[in-house]
Amino acid sequence: MSRQTITCFALACVLVLAGCHNKVQNPMANVNSKQPDKTLFDRSMESMKKGQYQEARSLLETLINSYPDSEYIARAKLAVGDTWYNEGGKTAWQQAEVEYKDFQTFFPNMPEAAEAQLKVANMHYQQMEKADRDYSEAQRAGDEYKALIQHYPDSSLVPEAKQKLREVQEDLAERQFRIAHFYYLRQNMAAAQARLESLIDSYPLYSDVDEALFELGAIFEREAAAVRRQTALPAPRREAVAAQFQRNAIDQYSRIITRYPAMARANDARHRLEALNAPVPVPTAEALAESKAEEQSRHSIGMTDKLMGNFRKHPNLATAPGTGEPNMGEEVTADATKVLKEVNQQLLGLGTGNNKLEVTPVAGKGDAPGANQPPPGSAPATSNAAQPASTSSGTQPASGSTTTVAAAGSAPSGEGSPPAQAPPQVNEIKPDSAQASNASQTKTDSKQDSTSQKKKKKGLRKLIPF
Repeated sequence: MSRQTITCFALACVLVLAGCHNKVQNPMANVNSKQPDKTLFDRSMESMKKGQYQEARSLLETLINSYPDSEYIARAKLAVGDTWYNEGGKTAWQQAEVEYKDFQTFFPNMPEAAEAQLKVANMHYQQMEKADRDYSEAQRAGDEYKALIQHYPDSSLVPEAKQKLREVQEDLAERQFRIAHFYYLRQNMAAAQARLESLIDSYPLYSDVDEALFELGAIFEREAAAVRRQTALPAPRREAVAAQFQRNAIDQYSRIITRYPAMARANDARHRLEALNAPVPVPTAEALAESKAEEQSRHSIGMTDKLMGNFRKHPNLATAPGTGEPNMGEEVTADATKVLKEVNQQLLGLGTGNNKLEVTPVAGKGDAPGANQPPPGSAPATSNAAQPASTSSGTQPASGSTTTVAAAGSAPSGEGSPPAQAPPQVNEIKPDSAQASNASQTKTDSKQDSTSQKKKKKGLRKLIPF
């Protein structure tokens, strides 16, 4: 036999063997004719155990398409999702969520529906990031755990879902607290107050909720002190608003003692109440037991774990409690602009309407402003001719009169009177005034370009303490 013949024979053998190796097996091959659906299901489970997820999906899809009335159809649909779930990875988990949601749609009353819902939530839970990063996966995980608790209240998986939800809310609360503390350190009291109120109302089981309450009380105390320094306001109004802020601070300190008496800030809250000459409440036995149970169920984080946590993507949720009912409602979102508006109204006794602020006369010492007089501390009102209004100390305001002050950014105008006519248009500039106009414009531009100077508050913003 020639060498050329031997070479051709060897190549032919290699091609035959390669073709046999890459040949796709028929899923129905070697299937028991008496129970083909069971055989397909068992073979898919064996493939899944070996990590052959694509082969397992092929067998399961053959079962679903060939035997739609099989008793294994529900388990097969759930197993398809399990193949994607076990395969792992963001893309595979997205497909697994589609399969699990599809299973819940077709079989909502089966016990496995709760299991499918838990796996959907767990996929988002495992993709959660730390509080200073993207929080979208944490929100999705929280929503999915809430859905399981609400839709399957009798399931044996509810306790596990509640614990996971407590851990998710620990991460979301930590995010809110960091943002609030950031604003607090930069003297943005309105934004810090809004964030802290949202945190306290949304996540009562947060490990540092006592710190959030104590910081909120300190903000109210600072606001009260700032209001007392506003000499432009009448003394009765000033004291009334300051007293309201102080009552708010007392409420926050009292809440620490009555709801979280076993937490670290309870003693500090007692001292602040004593300094404010406010009564110190006594927590009930039930509240004390509840607070102690929550604190004992938490785990501490060591210094090494804290240090290494800076280099990790996922949060350390050891401080989440192991007991207590998590919040099942939506996250409360307070608006900082609304907080500023409320402070503005409290300072001046204002009511809003049509972009105007209505000042209500203040009863007490001193004369209240008359119908045509400006509020205390503001510039005198001007007529259409820009003449100052004349007032006398003996003038008494008319009953039920109010003074309207245009809101920031709008020009003042009197109600019921036509606006002043515009001055005649001048299209020519006098030669002798051109140089002075240019010099004035240059000076104004230089002030606007300078960013090192602190900008002064204008209008009603002067009376806002922060």
